[in-house]
Amino acid sequence: MSTVTTDGAIEQLAGRAEGEAGAEAGGGAPLRTPLREVWRIGRIRMGVELRQLTRNSSLLIYTFALPVVMLLLFGTIFRGRIDGTSATYQQVYATGMIGMCVINGGLQNLAYAVAIERHTKALKRLRTTPMPAASYFLGKVASVLAATAAQVAVMLLVGVTVMGLKLPADAGRWFTFAWVLVLGATACSLLGIGMSSLIRSEQGSAIVWLPIMVLQFVSGVFIVFSSLPSAVQQIGALFPVKWLCQGMRSVFLPEDFKYSEPAQGWEHGRLALVLVGWCVIGLLLCLRTFSWRGRDDG
Repeated sequence: MSTVTTDGAIEQLAGRAEGEAGAEAGGGAPLRTPLREVWRIGRIRMGVELRQLTRNSSLLIYTFALPVVMLLLFGTIFRGRIDGTSATYQQVYATGMIGMCVINGGLQNLAYAVAIERHTKALKRLRTTPMPAASYFLGKVASVLAATAAQVAVMLLVGVTVMGLKLPADAGRWFTFAWVLVLGATACSLLGIGMSSLIRSEQGSAIVWLPIMVLQFVSGVFIVFSSLPSAVQQIGALFPVKWLCQGMRSVFLPEDFKYSEPAQGWEHGRLALVLVGWCVIGLLLCLRTFSWRGRDDG
């Protein structure tokens, strides 16, 4: 279920980065990886990650099929309008599955992919290239954003054609959709990279999968958030998943649905602060825990 960096991709990255770094150094003087250098090498890494993503057919099938199947299942089981609103259960679940695309791609799949790259010593080989960790993070976040955008497009197609979801008619909602998606995917990607250190082997994905599954239940992905017990709502509000899904509801559901939210509003300001805060936490977690080497590499 993961995309592992191949030797060819590593050699390509090393060759391009070393060649450009040597040209800029003017005679081989060592570079200190300033911000522009981090961004330049990060762009190279983005290209590698995106090419690797499109070549992994099994991961692509799983990534796109799972949320669609889940949406069709929940949409078939739960029908009708939600009391006090003009929204249907199917529409609510469609927004929840959009959030699921971001969560699974950034948290679950990325954590496992990075752990496998570390386990197979691909990260150790990457360390021999002139690539700082921040550039590696940029590449991973870019691949998640690209995959998430494609998944969300598929989910919107299914939601509109099968679940009665209505696309926004005003630019303001689409702008909200864009910044919620980018902030949510970035936060989940950075947290996924940070959590990869918890996976000690190729069979260790359960240590990440289980808490992520629980988090989705307490955050309103599979259950209407307002129907959860108050204590569970308070726990879910501590994490970015709840706010990501709430942002998607604010974009695609009727305006009267906001009165069924715990705060009886969309809380866009607070939502943005929470997601930005988790982006910062995720980045600090990456810088604190990320390692190119596995525990057995010496």
